[in-house]
Amino acid sequence: MKIRIVGLLAAASLILAFAFLVSTHAAPNTTNTPATRAASGLPATPAASPTEPHPQIREALGALRRAKEHMEHAAHDFGGHRVEALKATDEAIRQLELCLKFDKD
Repeated sequence: MKIRIVGLLAAASLILAFAFLVSTHAAPNTTNTPATRAASGLPATPAASPTEPHPQIREALGALRRAKEHMEHAAHDFGGHRVEALKATDEAIRQLELCLKFDKD
């Protein structure tokens, strides 16, 4: 009987420990990100300055511009969706640029 209770307590302790570990989020380690990207052969991305109010919007603009360039130079039409995708990408770029413009005012 005592062994069963000890076993149940041990199992409950392990479950709680794993639940705690899974629920805690580690902060990303950004101190060596440029070295890691360079070592992996990826182009180094300029780090957003700490005063940059919307780094995600600037990253999205860059990603949209790269996607647009890829679609413009692709050998196929993406199942007939390239023209509409280019229009939507242009509109998304325009909207994000307006967001940044009006944030500065």
